[in-house]
Amino acid sequence: MLLGTTAGLTLALLPGTATADPEQAATAAQASALAAEAGHRLEVVTEQVNEAREVLAQQQAAAEQADRAAADARSQLDALDGRLREVARSAYTAGDSMAELDLLMTSDSAEDFVSSLAILDRIAGHTTDVLAEVGEAAAAAHRAQADAEQAETAAQRSLDDLSAQEDRLRDDVADYQEQVAALTAAEQEAAAAAQRALAAQQAGSVGQSAPAGAGPAAAPAPAASAPAPAPAGGGSGAAQTAVQTALAQVGDAYVWGAGGPDAFDCSGLTQYAYAAAGISLPHSSRMQSQMGTAVSRAELQPGDLIFYYSPVSHVAMYIGNGQMVHASTSTQPVKVVSVDSMGGITGMRRIA
Repeated sequence: MLLGTTAGLTLALLPGTATADPEQAATAAQASALAAEAGHRLEVVTEQVNEAREVLAQQQAAAEQADRAAADARSQLDALDGRLREVARSAYTAGDSMAELDLLMTSDSAEDFVSSLAILDRIAGHTTDVLAEVGEAAAAAHRAQADAEQAETAAQRSLDDLSAQEDRLRDDVADYQEQVAALTAAEQEAAAAAQRALAAQQAGSVGQSAPAGAGPAAAPAPAASAPAPAPAGGGSGAAQTAVQTALAQVGDAYVWGAGGPDAFDCSGLTQYAYAAAGISLPHSSRMQSQMGTAVSRAELQPGDLIFYYSPVSHVAMYIGNGQMVHASTSTQPVKVVSVDSMGGITGMRRIA
């Protein structure tokens, strides 16, 4: 089952997505904030890249169809009998009586000539109509072929431009993450040095004695990740299949542009989940936001898609009880969170 998509979409590059050299952070917290900001910009551009790929595939299919139509039209035109084409041409040429003279010279009688001339007129009229119709079809096919090839070229250019932006932003995110690691290590070393200096000062102070005892408290063990919750009731059979498939991916890595089976971006996860239910979605959050039927928050059922930001650049799947499953951003695996954890919702759609 393929839900309809819109061909020939025009992609506008979002302002602020092209970046200069990454800013140098002074603290690990600042570097983390910069990494998060760059990560969101990258998610926006990645979703545009996903959509550009979808549009390019549509335009390539349209160009191939136009090529076939043009070839068929040429074949029809070439298949017309040469004699009939000559008759039709003579009908358009004023004063050309070669066809009539030929009939007169070869007819057995005047009645035979008149009858043959009437047949010739009918053939000429019909052939003229056929030639005009086939000729127009061929011309229209050639125009469609040129338009499709132009649209394919434009779609490829958009994809190339967006992919270049995506590469620059990936580099920025990697740089900020390196800054986070370096600054965190430096800050941890500075804190440890301060603690050592304080301990030495206390040990050397007159009248001060440090009580014997245990060393620094051990860091708490990380909490075990909770199992993915079971989906709430409601929703169609296809929607329930999609929810169960999405929940089965909890813990998988977030990778920009990925669509499974072991790593996902936001629209890749929802596309993968609904594919398991036999429903084809484009790998683009904005294009998915135009699929299915709009619903209100009060009408949300498990399997409905929830969209964020304007223009749309993030999608999650509702699983019931105010929760959703999504692939959020880099460094975060697929997980279940509140539907309000991403900020303002900009759309909700029922796919099945």
